[in-house]
Amino acid sequence: MICSAAVALLGATSAAAQTAPAAPADDTEVEAIVVTGSMFRRTDTETPSPVTVLTSETLAHAGISTAADAIRSISADGAGSIPTGFQGGFSAGGSAVSLRGLGVSSTLVLVDGLRSANFPLNDDGHNAYVDLNSIPFSLIDRIEVLKDGASSSYGADAIGGVVNLMLKKTFVGVAGSMEAGQSWKSDAEHKRADLTLGYGDYAKSGWNVYINGEYQTDGRVTNHSRGFPYNTLDLTPIGGVDNNTADSSLTPTTGTPTAVVTRVGQTDLNNPLAGAAGAPFTNQYQALNLNCPDGTFTIASGSAQGTSCKYNLADMYNQIAPLQKRYAVNGRLSVRLSENIEAYATGSYSRSDVSIKGQPQNTRLRQPFGAPASVASNNPGMVLPVWICPTGVNCADPATAGRTLNPNNPFAAAYANDPANGAARIYYVFGDIPFSSDRTNEVIRGTAGLSGSFGDDWNWRVDGVAARDNLRLEQHGYLNIANTLHAINTGAYNFVNPSANTAAVRNSISPDIITPSHSSLVSLEGSITKRLWTLPGGDMQLAVGGQVRREELENNNQNARLDTWTLTTSSAFGKHTVSAGYFEVLAPVLENVEVNVSGRYDHYSEGYGHFSPKIGVKYTPIKQLAFRGTYAEGFRAPTFAEASPRSQYAGFSNYTPPVSFQNAHGGTVTGGNKNPYAGQYSIGGGYNGNPDLKPEISRSFTAGAIYEPTRWLSMTVDYYNVKKDGLIVAGPLLAQARAAYYSKTNQTDACAAVAAVGPGYSCNVVDGVDPLFPSALPRVLIINAPFVNANYQITSGADFAVTAKAPVTEGVRLVSRLEITHVFNSDLHTADGKVQKYAGTLGPNGLSAGNGTPDWRGNWQNTFEFGDKYTLSATAYYVGKIKQVAADVYEDTSCAKGNLYNNGDAAMGEKFCYIKKFINVDVNGTAQVNDQVQLYANIGNLFAEKAPVAPGAYTSNPNYLSAFHYPGLIGRTFKVGVRFQY
Repeated sequence: MICSAAVALLGATSAAAQTAPAAPADDTEVEAIVVTGSMFRRTDTETPSPVTVLTSETLAHAGISTAADAIRSISADGAGSIPTGFQGGFSAGGSAVSLRGLGVSSTLVLVDGLRSANFPLNDDGHNAYVDLNSIPFSLIDRIEVLKDGASSSYGADAIGGVVNLMLKKTFVGVAGSMEAGQSWKSDAEHKRADLTLGYGDYAKSGWNVYINGEYQTDGRVTNHSRGFPYNTLDLTPIGGVDNNTADSSLTPTTGTPTAVVTRVGQTDLNNPLAGAAGAPFTNQYQALNLNCPDGTFTIASGSAQGTSCKYNLADMYNQIAPLQKRYAVNGRLSVRLSENIEAYATGSYSRSDVSIKGQPQNTRLRQPFGAPASVASNNPGMVLPVWICPTGVNCADPATAGRTLNPNNPFAAAYANDPANGAARIYYVFGDIPFSSDRTNEVIRGTAGLSGSFGDDWNWRVDGVAARDNLRLEQHGYLNIANTLHAINTGAYNFVNPSANTAAVRNSISPDIITPSHSSLVSLEGSITKRLWTLPGGDMQLAVGGQVRREELENNNQNARLDTWTLTTSSAFGKHTVSAGYFEVLAPVLENVEVNVSGRYDHYSEGYGHFSPKIGVKYTPIKQLAFRGTYAEGFRAPTFAEASPRSQYAGFSNYTPPVSFQNAHGGTVTGGNKNPYAGQYSIGGGYNGNPDLKPEISRSFTAGAIYEPTRWLSMTVDYYNVKKDGLIVAGPLLAQARAAYYSKTNQTDACAAVAAVGPGYSCNVVDGVDPLFPSALPRVLIINAPFVNANYQITSGADFAVTAKAPVTEGVRLVSRLEITHVFNSDLHTADGKVQKYAGTLGPNGLSAGNGTPDWRGNWQNTFEFGDKYTLSATAYYVGKIKQVAADVYEDTSCAKGNLYNNGDAAMGEKFCYIKKFINVDVNGTAQVNDQVQLYANIGNLFAEKAPVAPGAYTSNPNYLSAFHYPGLIGRTFKVGVRFQY
């Protein structure tokens, strides 16, 4: 991902070229192709729909090395886009595109015009998508991005648009590439190699076969290596506040690797979770070990006094980029069976390994979603008993064999005869148990097809595809509830000196958890086209076709036994059969007017169906000017995670309670209070699949113009407007439910207020009382909310593209390309009549990586071509400023009240109101050594621009956006390579 933005503007070239009305410059015959969104073969890509085409040559000149980087860099990619660098989500390790910011499940990804199996883990617990990491890069011939609705051709999910990756059909000879690089910090190591072997001249012999293999690895990048402000929650050096309580508070919510204890009561001496609710017996807290590499701090006043070690947990444990490895093997056989019949078969295997590290688990954890509140270790907190024994049961009974005073409890000796009043409530992070996950995703895919013709003007084809996506998720560092409690009661775990713990003890407390999941797809479709009659502008054509496909998903619950703290219980299951029939009519009604009409009906075995029509018109009044427009209706079928009653998930996002709550717990956080209970925390919504859901229905239209005043200059502009009705949403009134809860002063009234918000809303989990303020309202941790068809969403904007190709001197040519996308509005209209405005903000915060909706994205590339030997390109990438508010988190999106970083402080809200614009520049050069060998070099982020500070981002991404500012996190990068073909 060194060049994660590296090709978006190159799409402008194709966007302009594919619509340019000018004829070819020479009389060379141009091969007819099928353009995405149409079933007809044509000699150009001039369609009424806006299509961006990225060729393999374009990608090579831009220094792109993965399909994910190429596709996600399209300027139309917006809110909900999933970068591989986002590691805290449900589908961490995957990568996906979100055209028009409508979400990954509203963007259809095809390979050679055919669907593939979805990634087994649903994004945000319910959105389905194809993992871009699974797509082989070295075989890509071109990428076509259709930027309007195409349900009339492809069925569900094509609301925002379609990405169609076209792979090479034939290859003869030997070709490959090798490249290596790293960042200026000597990390982010990048290595890649591919090799393709092909045999058989298809034109002469009627057959061709090739096999391809590729390998890529990208190294890990830590937050520590990039320093401030990407490695801390303390922004006081730039005028912010200190949200890092690990170096200034004795009772941080997360704890630190130095255990801190205070004396409390214990109501059940066999249960470490039975610490007495309310404030401790004393305001004195103490660290069990003051071996502090980064120094100590002392609190001498207030309700929690004492000395402990300073820590910056984000710096110690977080990572910006995971370790990634990819392997792929692909093959294709093409055969001409007769003069009029052709056949092909492909097979592919790809494997993507992603290794993610994070902050270790702590002693204050909510119970698993669905488990009773009695197993929550933060309710009100885990305690160490006075007595321990080999069995861990009835240790305080003098008759119990082998019992001894607990060496981890400094109060044990003094309260040997009064164990109910001598327990030690502990605040601790299990720093000796690394927290990580290893994700192996294997995609096996095969396709086969026949195509041919008969008569004078009949053409037909049949295509089949079968794909399976197998995911193996191995989790490390999660705490087993029963084993951890047993280790506390037996004294097996050493909290005083964690380095002395044995591997056996650590493995018992935190056994590895392996969860397999898979998805599959089998599809068969056929179509036939015929020229009907001649119209003034050319031949009228008709195409009809049909499809049947079977899709299945088994996304297994990683915590089905509910025996592990905080491990997700998200799961999704389902299977269905979809049958469809479709048609398309191409009518060049006049010499300068082309009309395209298409429609498709899809029927789902769940019992619902949908008809999707589309019409497109292109008008060329003069050779240099063309106008185009489309109107389409489409749909998104409910995913298995949304509709199956066996599916469930709990989703979490950052939330800061209102000032009234903060005051009730000791004063506002912004006023200097260090009580983490009153600060920002992770609040969840609990959801179950709803079989009564209906498909989302969309309507979209585009209107644009193509202008080519000269042979060397072309310009395009396209307006788009998309509306989705019956939006499938998880808890559309969740913000109101949160506000209703915190409008009350006691738990009973607060939960009643939540229930009054609407059907399906209720308190699921309420936190234990604040030990420092036990009579104040406790936090709500999870609110139950329904999946419903509610609301509607409207997004609109414009795409601009300019391409200029002009000679500079003899033998030197300049190619300049500019692409800009501007989002006018992205509005969610809620069921209660309110409008949540997302354009230019961090909303929707609950969607994917929570990176918001930039209202401006642009790219500008200038390439100098020195004959046919050398090229030098400089590409600038632009992301506009983003307001740090999100309407789906707070109803008030003013900077004073709605700022995710510091709710309630007007001055601080204004200071951190906006994430600044981001501009970075890449440089790429090639040198053609001879006809067979090309050398190339790339400098990413030439000027080492830093990612703008984004305090409103997820705390797992402290102060940055991974989706849009990734090059600014990695910094300057270097890459060299060689391409060869014989």
